[in-house]
Amino acid sequence: MKRITILGATGSIGTQTLDVVRRNLEDFEVVALTASENVQKMAELIREFRPSYAVMRDQRNAEELRGAVPSSDCEILFGMDGFIRVSTLPRVEMVVAAMVGMIGLRPVMEAIRAGKDIALANKETLVTAGHIIMPMAKEYNVRILPIDSEHSAIFQCLNGEKKGQIETIYLTASGGPFRHCTREELKNVTVEQALAHPNWFMGPKITVDSATMINKGLEMIEAKWLFDVELDRIHVLVQPQSIIHSMVGFRDGAVMAQMGTPDMRLPIQYTLYYPDRNVLDGERLDFERIAELHFEKPRTETLRGIPLAVEACQAGGTMLTVMNAANEYAVAKFLHKDIGFLQIYDMIEFAMDHHQVTSDPDLDTILAVEQETYEKLERDFHA
Repeated sequence: MKRITILGATGSIGTQTLDVVRRNLEDFEVVALTASENVQKMAELIREFRPSYAVMRDQRNAEELRGAVPSSDCEILFGMDGFIRVSTLPRVEMVVAAMVGMIGLRPVMEAIRAGKDIALANKETLVTAGHIIMPMAKEYNVRILPIDSEHSAIFQCLNGEKKGQIETIYLTASGGPFRHCTREELKNVTVEQALAHPNWFMGPKITVDSATMINKGLEMIEAKWLFDVELDRIHVLVQPQSIIHSMVGFRDGAVMAQMGTPDMRLPIQYTLYYPDRNVLDGERLDFERIAELHFEKPRTETLRGIPLAVEACQAGGTMLTVMNAANEYAVAKFLHKDIGFLQIYDMIEFAMDHHQVTSDPDLDTILAVEQETYEKLERDFHA
């Protein structure tokens, strides 16, 4: 039985992770769950999974949660100290890092120091701090196992292959709901349209990132760190059916692809059971019905997320934090209907244009630059 902590239990990845656990209760013990502010959902999860610990982001929500489960033996904590505590518990073997945002950085780092394997779904961890995380994982002999469908696909394609054999990584994308839209059409995009992803069920922030294509830029940076490959060898391909989840081209000309239905439970379960595979219910690919697979180049002149992320990666250092923080800030503004869709790009560009890079930043510098970016945009960006 594998004992796990789930950081971000009420979000999209956390919910689907618990669905995998629910179907395999003989194989997993949920030791701890964390959430930001969804007290009602956390109370339901405590009653169902009976974790030893639950953590909320602030004290008020923690006290409300205590009131919601008065007869539970679950110890309820709050704040960063709580997140770190449940990430480093001696009996926990794996930490599922599914929190959205840079709040997940410190708990993941402390979990690595405590020798826990990391099932990684939090993009910010590697985008802003890959230069810290990957050497730390090596030092503490910890496995970083990717949950994202694309990185899981690459990981599966590389299973059993020798290091240094990669020629090209093909990172696939659905293209989102606006892949054929003109810039003029994007001016009037609504929040509801941006959240209507054609293939995947994801949280609102990640769904908007898919619509802007910034998610593919972030995933390129993650792949660079996870697989020790230079950015110019990572290419994005639009595969609208979301059947090929990514591919790896090798130096002998062979290309390996990982295929499957667009079901996030597959990469989640693969990560939880690695190196084994377990039965997973659900739809199987019917190749006779599919008949053909379609590929497109991403339209980066319109959906500018990829070139912005590449520019940040080339600048390096704290520019990656600025790009990531500006995107988080802008997406939140868009979801609240304070700015238009195209202004997400404008905010990211504005923040990057007004930043002086610090090379090789430590965690405190990364978190300080994140806060400075929010403040800069709040004060100086005018929609």
